[in-house]
Amino acid sequence: MGAADIKTLRERTGAGILDCKKALAESGDDLEKAIDWLRAKGISNAAKKSARAATEGLVVSYIHAGGKIGVLLEVNCETDFVAINDNFKALCNDIAMHIAAAAPEYVQREDVPADAIEREKEIQKARVIEEGKPAAVAERIVEGRMGKFYEESCLLEQKFIKDDSKTVKDVLTDAVAKIGENIKVRRFARYVLGEGLEKKSADFAAEVAAQLGN
Repeated sequence: MGAADIKTLRERTGAGILDCKKALAESGDDLEKAIDWLRAKGISNAAKKSARAATEGLVVSYIHAGGKIGVLLEVNCETDFVAINDNFKALCNDIAMHIAAAAPEYVQREDVPADAIEREKEIQKARVIEEGKPAAVAERIVEGRMGKFYEESCLLEQKFIKDDSKTVKDVLTDAVAKIGENIKVRRFARYVLGEGLEKKSADFAAEVAAQLGN
């Protein structure tokens, strides 16, 4: 059983990593038999569910570190019945806790502004030049480092804090298969006590100084 087989099976079925591993083990690493096994278990329709509209859900809050960090998170599902389901609530709380701990900036890489991407690429290019890497491999190195940038800044690509063998996207895929509805993280906000106050104070001091200079 190789990582490539697991990846292919996940792409074709939308099933979670653990389910794919089990399906391959049960089918002697035969990909088609593994797909049949997942279908028989009712697991392989997660990918189809991902296209369905998710307009219900919850907004949850999470407070961490003795009131020093707070998170507001909106997670959508298809029906209000699932929105009050204990498994769905637990999923939302786990993701909110993850956000508090891992500090993502965006939900997914498609949400990263173009100017932020270009700025990061310029930083990485400067690093490559500083490190004296050959120009022939510079672009490849930058692209590799951009992948790392997305893994660190995008929620769905981060390693899940409760199980680092999975990404947050894997956790959502597993939940779709288990709960039976499309589930999407729509948006979040993360607050840190005192964050930005020093900058505001500095800006105010600069403004006063400029006025006095006039």
